[in-house]
Amino acid sequence: MARRLLSLLVLAFALLPGAALAHPHVWVDVASEVSFDKSGRIVGIRHHWRFDEAFSAYATQGLDADGDGKLSAEELKPLAEVNVTSLADYGFFTELTAGGEPVKLGDPVDYWLQPSGKQLILHFTLPLKEPIAANAPVELVVSDPEYFVAFSLPSKEAVRLADAPASCKLEVTLGEEPDATAAAMLATIGADQRELPAEFKSLTAGTENAAMITCP
Repeated sequence: MARRLLSLLVLAFALLPGAALAHPHVWVDVASEVSFDKSGRIVGIRHHWRFDEAFSAYATQGLDADGDGKLSAEELKPLAEVNVTSLADYGFFTELTAGGEPVKLGDPVDYWLQPSGKQLILHFTLPLKEPIAANAPVELVVSDPEYFVAFSLPSKEAVRLADAPASCKLEVTLGEEPDATAAAMLATIGADQRELPAEFKSLTAGTENAAMITCP
């Protein structure tokens, strides 16, 4: 499909009745697994993103091809493809560093959309270009610097280590919502504006969700 995820996000909140007019325009609850291989190296990030009801409703309009009132994995497959293809333009909103240096991520694999009540959950895996050891601190950050999409971790348990050596430690930092003053200023930004004005950049400080992994 030629449509971009950004266009879908913008249209969802420009056209829906009663749509929010302030940053952020889309809300996503995140759960992530950091996967290790048998040698104790990090090999991938497995994401599970639950989109808010309004975006989910808009994104799935017209996808119930057989009219049975349910969305199958096959009916949602084209939308999943649009999601992961377009997310590449934004680095999948995922930043991984080892010892402060960026770690290269590969193309997404094993991706699919799951209906959950009135919401959609996007599952996808980002393999690392090369496995890395976690003897130097490894940090995973999931966020949108422009705060068009608000990512949140429901709890510190939303990030976990999969098949990690017993010595590995995980410290999760939950992002915070902007205070009332900052939220009021962000409310002046229209749904058609993807980037934050330079003078608003500081308003979203502290909204990042981060996980620090160390394997002594």
